[in-house]
Amino acid sequence: MNLSVIGAGTMGNGIAHVFAQAGHDVTLVDLDHDRLGAARATIDKNLGRMVAKERITAEDQAATLDRLKAETDLVKGVANADLVVEAATENAELKARIFDQLDDAAPPTAILASNTSSISITQIAAATDRPEQVIGMHFFNPVPVMKLVEVVRGLATSDETYETVQTLAESLGKTPVEVNDAAGFVSNRVLMPMINEAIFCVQEGVATPEAVDTVMKLGMAHPMGPLTLADFIGLDVCLSIMEVLHRELGEDKYRPCPLLRKMVTAGRLGRKSGRGFYDYAA
Repeated sequence: MNLSVIGAGTMGNGIAHVFAQAGHDVTLVDLDHDRLGAARATIDKNLGRMVAKERITAEDQAATLDRLKAETDLVKGVANADLVVEAATENAELKARIFDQLDDAAPPTAILASNTSSISITQIAAATDRPEQVIGMHFFNPVPVMKLVEVVRGLATSDETYETVQTLAESLGKTPVEVNDAAGFVSNRVLMPMINEAIFCVQEGVATPEAVDTVMKLGMAHPMGPLTLADFIGLDVCLSIMEVLHRELGEDKYRPCPLLRKMVTAGRLGRKSGRGFYDYAA
């Protein structure tokens, strides 16, 4: 398949990586030329680690990179795509604009997928004239490592579209799980309220971030605590998802913690900014 990925950030470069490694020709599209260069360097570095661990060969690494192209022009980047995965910022208006452009630029038979972690696939599909070919393909970070892909059906998503995406996900060595369209889907509808409640525990002085994380790791067998995970995801992303849950589901239990809002306003976004609930500057 010819695949295009829109957005060369953390998720976009990870998705492009697994597509190319699985033998597909991939075009990674981003308006920022420097970000495309950084994405390719990240993919090369991650493939190099796999070579060092003897999971792939140096020849596999070179072949994977050869299947990866970069493009700053969206129209050119999706002109020959069989399937496009959008991995832009978690913003409904931005995604609607992108899907409107994709509907015009991609071949009529192309499937348009979104890596959104919380926004309605039905809402995204409404920006196109092909809602039956729009679907959610929600990967998890780090994409080359995590096995799950939530495959999210919009109201109009066809069985043919679902089956194509399911088969593609399986060919990547992933486990696709079918989910119907609802705010946050399954993963973030369960995960984000837990993270939000952990932040309330810190705000209310119930415990320190270290104590909250230790309780969840040792008492609940979580591989990392919820506040460490929030820093890894990005506190701005956590806030965006909580806002979607609160708005769409309308219940106070999804109200974002004021401390979360305050930290995002202050620019303390977690690992990517160097500081969140923990300090990563050292």
